[in-house]
Amino acid sequence: MKNFEVKTKICFGEKALERLSHLPYKSAVVIADPFVKSSGMIRLITDPLDRGGVKYTVYTDVIPDPPVDKVIDGVAAIMKARPECIVAVGGGSAIDLSKSIRKFATELDKTFNPWMIAIPTTSGTGSEVTSFSVITDPKAGVKYPLSEYSMIPDEAILDEELVKSVPPTVTADTGMDVMTHAIEAYVSLNNNEFSAALAEKAVEICGQFLLRSYNDNNDTHARRKMHIASCLAGLAFNSASLGLCHGMAHQLGATFHIPHGRANAMLLPHIIEFNADINMHSKSKKEYAPCVRKYCNMARTLGVYNLNEITTIRAFVSYIQFMNKEMNIPLNISSIGTISESEYMAKIEFMAEAALRDACTATNPRVPTKAEVVDMYKRLW
Repeated sequence: MKNFEVKTKICFGEKALERLSHLPYKSAVVIADPFVKSSGMIRLITDPLDRGGVKYTVYTDVIPDPPVDKVIDGVAAIMKARPECIVAVGGGSAIDLSKSIRKFATELDKTFNPWMIAIPTTSGTGSEVTSFSVITDPKAGVKYPLSEYSMIPDEAILDEELVKSVPPTVTADTGMDVMTHAIEAYVSLNNNEFSAALAEKAVEICGQFLLRSYNDNNDTHARRKMHIASCLAGLAFNSASLGLCHGMAHQLGATFHIPHGRANAMLLPHIIEFNADINMHSKSKKEYAPCVRKYCNMARTLGVYNLNEITTIRAFVSYIQFMNKEMNIPLNISSIGTISESEYMAKIEFMAEAALRDACTATNPRVPTKAEVVDMYKRLW
């Protein structure tokens, strides 16, 4: 038996942040990226809380790829404040940290169970509707995906006002993260009709609005659409999980601090070719892997369906590479310019082993060997 459930109440559209002025809670802790506070964006959160009479404190000890020690510090702060509500504001790091803090705080004290509202300031992670949280062990150089139902936020607020000032580089990285979430959920071994519908819509929106959003910060309609696409893709992979692209991308982030969405964007063409077992040298076959049909469906959604399976997969891969080029995302590691070849190659064996252990890899449609993962990392150079 399969199960599909949406736990999170989602508020979206114009003036969605007004929801904060109608909360039935007297106290809250706002966990926010430091930039949210320093930029003044925090007022978009605190003003409606003030109007609603909610007493709050703002906690900003948040850094990218939240490490274990920041989770511990956050748990201590939350246990001291004991708010009725946690409001997580920021990108994936702030929301992931908040989810982990609530998880461990409620495990320490079973009587403490604050409501959680997630408010993303980037259109990429989908963390506002998922059970996943990724924390980092800097000493081991490993990212650990946590996942359990209780970690899903109770509410999400999607308001494009929070993403208008996002720079093009972040728009590109997070937008391609949305694309990867949707594509991997669509071909995941755990996919189902509900997750497929969400993933298809997310990719359709990306095809129409990602470049528009990248090219013009003031294109409010495109920004709103990409914010919704991110949430749709999050709902899709929360149900279906992900795949090898994320398993490998997590290691690039933990080892070389490559932004997560960028790592996914760089890897995605290689993963599609690997899963489909189709590349520029392939000839037609009588039978193809089941994921080929699904990749072809995605290609059709993006308007790049071609003559047959071989040419369609190649067109699909070319489309992903085209999007990366248009948004100035490097196609390989060497193009980044801050990582030496010897440094990168020395870490490949370690990264390959960690990628195979990553929870996301378990639902990849094709089971990879260590040698195959090593080869993909090498070709990524």
